[in-house]
Amino acid sequence: MGTRGVEGAYQGALRAFQNPMLDLLHRTYAPFVVTVLAMMFTPERPTVAVADAHAEIADALDQLRAAGYGDTGEQPLPAGNARDLCRQWVQAGWLVRQVSDDVEVYRLSAHGVGALEVAGRVGGARTRVSESRVRTLLEAVERLAQDADPDVMARMARLQTEIDQRRRELERLERGGAVDTVADDQLLEAAENVLHLARELPADFARVAESIKAMQRDVVADLRQDVRPTGEVLREYLERGRQIMDATPEGRAFAGALRLIGDPAQIDDLWNLLRTVLRHGFTELMPAPQRRELAEIARRIEQGVKEVLAAQRQASHVITVQVRNHDPMRDRQVDELLRDVMAGLHTWVPTSRPGTAVEPLRRLPVADVGQLRQTVSDPRPPQPPTPLREWDEVEDVPSADTRAWGGPQYAELRAHLAAFAGDADTVDVADAFRAAAEPIRRPVDLLGLLEIAHDHGMTDTDEVVVVDAVRPDRTRRRLAFGGVLAANPTRPPAADERPGTKDE
Repeated sequence: MGTRGVEGAYQGALRAFQNPMLDLLHRTYAPFVVTVLAMMFTPERPTVAVADAHAEIADALDQLRAAGYGDTGEQPLPAGNARDLCRQWVQAGWLVRQVSDDVEVYRLSAHGVGALEVAGRVGGARTRVSESRVRTLLEAVERLAQDADPDVMARMARLQTEIDQRRRELERLERGGAVDTVADDQLLEAAENVLHLARELPADFARVAESIKAMQRDVVADLRQDVRPTGEVLREYLERGRQIMDATPEGRAFAGALRLIGDPAQIDDLWNLLRTVLRHGFTELMPAPQRRELAEIARRIEQGVKEVLAAQRQASHVITVQVRNHDPMRDRQVDELLRDVMAGLHTWVPTSRPGTAVEPLRRLPVADVGQLRQTVSDPRPPQPPTPLREWDEVEDVPSADTRAWGGPQYAELRAHLAAFAGDADTVDVADAFRAAAEPIRRPVDLLGLLEIAHDHGMTDTDEVVVVDAVRPDRTRRRLAFGGVLAANPTRPPAADERPGTKDE
């Protein structure tokens, strides 16, 4: 083996072991980390509130220490409280801390999911070379060859061969042939192969979501440093936000897979097929955890798809908001201010001591500019105001049109009401208004009639009456009010009916 070959392989191994997934499994406290993370995060519980996670980790530490673990070097437990441990795991890239529905939560990163899957496979049943795994490999190779081969005649020949095989099988069953049974051992091997394939999906989904979020961070960082015209920036970055799923290799691969698993009908068919498998007797030979894992395959796929699509929507929203609020000048000012703050901290920290009080900045400094000039001298002398125009005081007599649009005509209304009442003691205001001439049958004249009736004494009836009023422009208005009987204005009101009198 050549020197350069060994060196290249060794560098590749170094890069592989820098991956957070292998780093987690290589740590001293890896068994504790894998145990806690596997118990907290399940397919039904992809995220855990920060406070709940700290409480559960602290409880797990107390139980293990009470059972005697952590006292010997062979079974060490990490030191520190749960909050510190979670902070370390976030920094190591095993956990992701985010805000969901205004609540801070933890979720497993793609590296954390992969580490749990590796630990689960190693600690569980070992994968065996079986007929099911070999058949899966052969079918995958056959499909790859078919998709890669552009020869139409070869494709037609393969399809015809498959059709002939299926037709012969159908004819055999129609003639009463029995369905070929499969031994339980072979069914168990096939189920283990399905579980092996399904265990890879959660880490794949998590990697797609994290690649989208990483691309979002890169876009926002590039945008903050961009000094091009705003219109050009808007066009480019909004286009990247719309095509965010095609911006990463993981996203493009997921977009292809989504065409298969994104169809609700496909998920429904998968649920039905899994129920059929679980009803078969061979599943009783499987351990209970494997049966639950088999039943949850469709749910885990749905959950992974939702997680990726949620990351896509969030990234598009963040990029769009950043572009709308993009101000290169302001961003540069903020960056310069932050650099000044960091430079000040680097200068102050070496000369300070622990516990040194820092006087807070309670208000921003105000520039001392002195007295600003408020007026400008005018060399011209002040001019007197323009003299008032002389005019003769002439009585302003309103025109007929102005009077027609004015208030109630009390004299004409009082005369009409007296004439309409005649010798009667009371008169119906509504009837009197209907009988009035158009010049005094305006809406405002109805108010005048009611005012005259109130001054001379009136009695309310229980009915509601409707009258038609005529405005000066000959438009009509229908008005409704409670019926009123007014006293005859030609007769003085009785002492107990005069306004302002009180019973003694």
